[in-house]
Amino acid sequence: MKQIEKPWGYEIWWAVTEKYVGKLIHVNKGHALSLQYHNVKHESMYAISGEAMLSINGEDRHFGPGDAVDIAPLTQHRLTAITDFELVEVSTPELEDVVRLEDHYGRQGTSNP
Repeated sequence: MKQIEKPWGYEIWWAVTEKYVGKLIHVNKGHALSLQYHNVKHESMYAISGEAMLSINGEDRHFGPGDAVDIAPLTQHRLTAITDFELVEVSTPELEDVVRLEDHYGRQGTSNP
Protein backbone atom coordinates (compact mmCIF):
# COMPACT_ATOMS: atom_id res chain seq x y z
CA MET A 1 0.00 0.00 0.00
CA LYS A 2 1.06 3.56 -0.58
CA GLN A 3 -0.52 6.91 0.18
CA ILE A 4 -0.49 9.63 -2.48
CA GLU A 5 -1.11 13.19 -1.25
CA LYS A 6 -3.34 15.29 -3.50
CA PRO A 7 -4.30 18.99 -3.26
CA TRP A 8 -7.87 17.88 -2.47
CA GLY A 9 -7.02 15.08 0.02
CA TYR A 10 -5.27 11.76 -0.56
CA GLU A 11 -5.46 8.31 -2.15
CA ILE A 12 -4.38 5.03 -0.59
CA TRP A 13 -3.47 2.53 -3.29
CA TRP A 14 -4.27 -0.87 -1.79
CA ALA A 15 -3.94 -2.94 -4.98
CA VAL A 16 -2.05 -2.31 -8.22
CA THR A 17 -2.08 -5.24 -10.63
CA GLU A 18 -1.94 -5.82 -14.38
CA LYS A 19 -5.75 -6.15 -14.44
CA TYR A 20 -7.04 -3.60 -11.91
CA VAL A 21 -6.17 -0.87 -9.40
CA GLY A 22 -7.88 -0.45 -6.03
CA LYS A 23 -7.83 2.86 -4.15
CA LEU A 24 -9.37 4.39 -1.05
CA ILE A 25 -9.93 8.05 -1.92
CA HIS A 26 -10.41 10.77 0.72
CA VAL A 27 -11.64 14.20 -0.44
CA ASN A 28 -11.56 17.04 2.07
CA LYS A 29 -14.74 19.05 2.69
CA GLY A 30 -15.25 21.73 0.05
CA HIS A 31 -12.65 20.32 -2.36
CA ALA A 32 -13.17 18.82 -5.80
CA LEU A 33 -11.38 16.50 -8.18
CA SER A 34 -10.71 17.66 -11.74
CA LEU A 35 -13.49 17.71 -14.29
CA GLN A 36 -12.04 14.86 -16.31
CA TYR A 37 -12.53 11.89 -18.56
CA HIS A 38 -10.54 8.80 -19.50
CA ASN A 39 -9.91 7.48 -23.01
CA VAL A 40 -9.60 3.82 -21.95
CA LYS A 41 -9.79 3.58 -18.17
CA HIS A 42 -13.04 2.31 -16.64
CA GLU A 43 -13.80 3.15 -12.98
CA SER A 44 -16.25 1.80 -10.41
CA MET A 45 -16.82 3.89 -7.28
CA TYR A 46 -18.50 2.97 -4.00
CA ALA A 47 -19.15 5.71 -1.41
CA ILE A 48 -18.08 4.81 2.14
CA SER A 49 -18.67 7.94 4.23
CA GLY A 50 -19.56 11.61 3.94
CA GLU A 51 -21.57 13.50 1.35
CA ALA A 52 -20.59 14.65 -2.14
CA MET A 53 -21.96 15.88 -5.43
CA LEU A 54 -21.07 13.79 -8.45
CA SER A 55 -21.27 15.40 -11.87
CA ILE A 56 -21.56 12.98 -14.80
CA ASN A 57 -21.74 14.48 -18.29
CA GLY A 58 -23.02 17.76 -16.79
CA GLU A 59 -25.73 16.25 -14.58
CA ASP A 60 -25.24 16.60 -10.82
CA ARG A 61 -26.43 14.07 -8.27
CA HIS A 62 -25.96 13.43 -4.58
CA PHE A 63 -23.39 10.73 -3.78
CA GLY A 64 -23.36 9.30 -0.26
CA PRO A 65 -22.71 6.13 1.76
CA GLY A 66 -23.79 2.99 -0.08
CA ASP A 67 -24.09 4.70 -3.46
CA ALA A 68 -22.16 3.20 -6.35
CA VAL A 69 -21.44 4.28 -9.90
CA ASP A 70 -19.58 2.98 -12.94
CA ILE A 71 -17.71 5.53 -15.05
CA ALA A 72 -17.19 4.33 -18.62
CA PRO A 73 -14.40 5.70 -20.84
CA LEU A 74 -15.09 9.14 -22.37
CA THR A 75 -17.56 10.03 -19.58
CA GLN A 76 -16.92 13.52 -18.17
CA HIS A 77 -17.05 13.45 -14.38
CA ARG A 78 -16.14 15.36 -11.23
CA LEU A 79 -16.61 14.69 -7.53
CA THR A 80 -17.07 17.60 -5.09
CA ALA A 81 -17.05 16.89 -1.33
CA ILE A 82 -19.81 18.53 0.72
CA THR A 83 -18.33 17.01 3.89
CA ASP A 84 -15.13 15.00 4.27
CA PHE A 85 -15.81 12.16 1.85
CA GLU A 86 -14.38 8.68 1.33
CA LEU A 87 -14.93 6.21 -1.46
CA VAL A 88 -13.44 3.00 -2.78
CA GLU A 89 -12.49 3.06 -6.44
CA VAL A 90 -11.61 0.02 -8.52
CA SER A 91 -10.48 0.73 -12.05
CA THR A 92 -8.69 -0.75 -14.99
CA PRO A 93 -4.91 -0.25 -14.65
CA GLU A 94 -4.39 2.76 -16.93
CA LEU A 95 -3.31 5.14 -14.13
CA GLU A 96 -2.04 7.88 -16.46
CA ASP A 97 -5.23 8.00 -18.57
CA VAL A 98 -6.69 11.22 -17.12
CA VAL A 99 -7.69 14.10 -19.39
CA ARG A 100 -8.36 17.18 -17.27
CA LEU A 101 -10.87 19.67 -18.66
CA GLU A 102 -10.97 21.93 -15.58
CA ASP A 103 -9.02 21.87 -12.32
CA HIS A 104 -9.24 24.13 -9.24
CA TYR A 105 -5.55 23.53 -8.44
CA GLY A 106 -3.95 24.60 -11.74
CA ARG A 107 -3.20 21.09 -12.99
CA GLN A 108 -3.63 20.70 -16.74
CA GLY A 109 -3.76 18.07 -19.45
CA THR A 110 -2.95 14.44 -18.90
CA SER A 111 -2.13 13.28 -15.37
CA ASN A 112 0.67 11.28 -13.88
CA PRO A 113 -0.17 9.30 -10.74
